[in-house]
Amino acid sequence: MSTHPRQPPPGQPYGHHPGVSGPLPGPANPSWMGHVAPQHYLAAPDHRGRPVSSVLPPPDQGATRRPGRINGGLVGLTVAGGILAFLSLFLVVPFLLANTGTAGFVGGFVASLIPLSLVLLAVVIIDKWEPEPKRLLFFAFTWGAAVSIAVTLLVQPLFVLTFQFSDEPDLRTYMATVQAPIVEEFAKSLGLLVLLLLARKHFDGPVDGVVFAFTIAGGFAFTENILYFGRAIAEAPGPGGDFAQVFFLRGVMSPFAHAIFTGTTGLIMGFAARRWHTGVSILAFFVGLLPAMFLHNRWNSMGNGYLVDYIVVQVPIFCLAVAGIVVLRVAEKRLTRQRLLEYSAAGWFTPAEVELLGTIGGRRTVLNWAAGYGKKQQMKDFLRAATQLANIRQRILSGRDVQLHQAEERKQLQRVLALRAAIVA
Repeated sequence: MSTHPRQPPPGQPYGHHPGVSGPLPGPANPSWMGHVAPQHYLAAPDHRGRPVSSVLPPPDQGATRRPGRINGGLVGLTVAGGILAFLSLFLVVPFLLANTGTAGFVGGFVASLIPLSLVLLAVVIIDKWEPEPKRLLFFAFTWGAAVSIAVTLLVQPLFVLTFQFSDEPDLRTYMATVQAPIVEEFAKSLGLLVLLLLARKHFDGPVDGVVFAFTIAGGFAFTENILYFGRAIAEAPGPGGDFAQVFFLRGVMSPFAHAIFTGTTGLIMGFAARRWHTGVSILAFFVGLLPAMFLHNRWNSMGNGYLVDYIVVQVPIFCLAVAGIVVLRVAEKRLTRQRLLEYSAAGWFTPAEVELLGTIGGRRTVLNWAAGYGKKQQMKDFLRAATQLANIRQRILSGRDVQLHQAEERKQLQRVLALRAAIVA
């Protein structure tokens, strides 16, 4: 028996691919990230020796649109998110000013940009292989910086009213170790759920989940740092002092704390995104909150032995997070390469093209080549379109909403052809 995926006969309509009746082709599951059940495996549409018109429908005006153009649903989501964030500022900004004063607010704002830049730099590095739309990243940041803060401020008093404490230190401990992990992680991760349900086309794996989670958490930490830095500036009897200590603890030792907490939720929701099922997505939201809340609780529970706990517990957690992200990136690249190889076997790409499209070094080579001809942007669009095509194929092989994703595949293949033609023209 042949180990290659069967292709549809020449006269068979597109979209009616037979599944694999026996074992999957050997490389069909290149990593744990893209596992495919044998009954869901479908061959890529066959393009070898056949005119494009017999494989794909005629091109339409939307087939060759630039990736930067956002469809109506995405625009609606970002506009609604922007309005919600703007309204949240009417609660967040007065709260910050009341606690920091004008001078503290301005100083805290400027100082908070430093740890924020570290988190956003990490987002850029993680997101480099398949960049998310900038509007969605902006939505994620504003959700974290404004909406999740507003939700926290609104829900927080309920915890104080529900659990009465006569002892002030006990109340502070409770708010830090119980209220903060529960309310803050719920508020931040609610933005992830909105993205997963309303922008799932762009939220289709664990790497995307980590990217969006880091962005939301970076926004939340940015606003929270304005509060802590600003209050330290306002309350300091002289220059430096308390502010230097607070900045060192939050800006130097723990700029990624919130990102790691919420990143666990994003990771779990990202795996659920590959199921393409609303119920699974909502379940993943609640399951993903548990490790985030636990890590947040452990962080806020560090007391007099802070330095020991930081070195023995928190540093290894950070190292594990970095290693996990590296593993995710490697798995993502392997999956992209394998799915493009399947299109190559069907005649859409040459093997040499796949080697260039499926590796960091190859992409750097073709971008440098295109820059020499003034077509670097067209090449970037082509690389992004090929990566999106690989992700669409992975959705097809998930076995859910196959016809919907095959319609996306048709348009994306037509777009890839148009972009390639623009590069070589």
